[in-house]
Amino acid sequence: MAPQEAQTTGMRRSGSETDFSEAEGGPREYRVRKSSLIGLINWSHVFTVYSPHIFVAALVALIAQLIPQLITLEFDSIKSSLSIPTVDEVVATIQSLRELPIFNPAIEATIVILIVVGWVARMENPIYLMAFSTFKAPESWKVTHEDLINIMKTQNVFTEESITFMRKILDKSGTGQATAWPPGIVQSLSGVPADRSIEASRKEAETVIFDVVEKALKEARVHPKDIDFLVINCSLFSPTPSLCAMVLNKFGMRENCQTYNLSGMGCSASLISIELAKQLLQTRKNKNSGLPFGGGGTALVVSTEIITPNLYHGNERGFLLQNTLFRCGGAAMVLSNKWSDGRRAWYKLLHNVRVQGSDQKSYECVYETEDKNGERGVVLSKEIVKVAGKCMEKNLTRLGPYVLPFTEQAKVVYSIVARKISKMVSKSNHPKIYVPDFKRAVDHFCIHAGGRAVIDGIEKNMQLEPYHTEPSRMTLLNYGNTSSSSIWYELEYIHYHQKTNALKKGDRIMQVAFGSGFKCTSAVW
Repeated sequence: MAPQEAQTTGMRRSGSETDFSEAEGGPREYRVRKSSLIGLINWSHVFTVYSPHIFVAALVALIAQLIPQLITLEFDSIKSSLSIPTVDEVVATIQSLRELPIFNPAIEATIVILIVVGWVARMENPIYLMAFSTFKAPESWKVTHEDLINIMKTQNVFTEESITFMRKILDKSGTGQATAWPPGIVQSLSGVPADRSIEASRKEAETVIFDVVEKALKEARVHPKDIDFLVINCSLFSPTPSLCAMVLNKFGMRENCQTYNLSGMGCSASLISIELAKQLLQTRKNKNSGLPFGGGGTALVVSTEIITPNLYHGNERGFLLQNTLFRCGGAAMVLSNKWSDGRRAWYKLLHNVRVQGSDQKSYECVYETEDKNGERGVVLSKEIVKVAGKCMEKNLTRLGPYVLPFTEQAKVVYSIVARKISKMVSKSNHPKIYVPDFKRAVDHFCIHAGGRAVIDGIEKNMQLEPYHTEPSRMTLLNYGNTSSSSIWYELEYIHYHQKTNALKKGDRIMQVAFGSGFKCTSAVW
């Protein structure tokens, strides 16, 4: 949910963009029957954000009420005894204290409020998104579809059949004519051989990561030395020293900042990094908390994919997809679980779920290996659509009880029972299991921009409106598939630009991503 109104800075638009929000005669709004209970829960989250402030205010009020009473109290009316009191004497003393002037109804009510608010603050262990930023490539990085085809031709390794295949994939991809490729590869358009070296790869990583980290820290008003945890995910580029060490060195972070480098987790890795940061922050709070709302820390999460070393130089179709699907991009997110940060946070993490398949098909559907000629690349299996569908179904099944209203959950249970009974009495015409309407619990959707077919399939299966998938389609058009960071470009579009389903305070946003392994991750803010 969004505790704070959208900021005014914006997403840089490419020249190829067409804005759905302005289509068909200007901005339009959609209407869906939202659960009133979900709205109540949203406001309960707002209360928990401000509960520490209420606690402090109640404590100040209690002290303000006690001071005048204590000044006028006749202390000599309370007699103490040096002997050890009996149980009856203790009870009698407590009753006599309640009869004293200082324990009037107003003070007793304030004490009750302190206890209740303190308990709520103690039970709450929130994770706040203080700010996030995404990488906007310079103009020199941007290429059209024809530029990409020319880049492939200059490699002098692809057959005409492979070039035709990649052109066909590009035409159907849903990507625009100004998406970013790294300078080490783009320079081949000028007759300079492509540079896929580790130094060129490191240069791409520095350009992307330093940019998003600097902007995110500035937006969150956080100094680099305030960062307690740093988590960076990048699947296919894992140099030594690590990307985390590179960031610590550049920004002069503390030596005791705990760092974690995640690799090999594909496009789902960003929400896995968020989950790791959440656990680290909450563990820190549990160890260090003294007051009900004490403790806490700050975490920086960076999600990116480095394209430079991963241009496939072979002609097997399963590998060629990576040359047309992925683009340069990155995102940085600042997270906090300090009670004082709640009121200025952009979003609050409500739930996150991760599901991973363990069968052979899931393991091999996105697989880094070598082709028959020894060329390294990532091969995408023909089973990937089926595997992704099953993985997403399991993920939403686990997420549903946390976010769906009871009426939707009841319909699912009823349909499952009806189907089982139908199978017992008949061999055909079994009723379908009810697909819950997540639109009743979620206002905005950030679906991983893996391709036009991915977005179309999820829109159909989840019965979403075109306005719900607009952020994903616009991200795919303007930036392409930027791997794990794509869901943050989509959130950025919702945060700053979308008019058809404008972001409002208290709205819920769902992010869904897929990755190798095979994994499906989701989060609700």
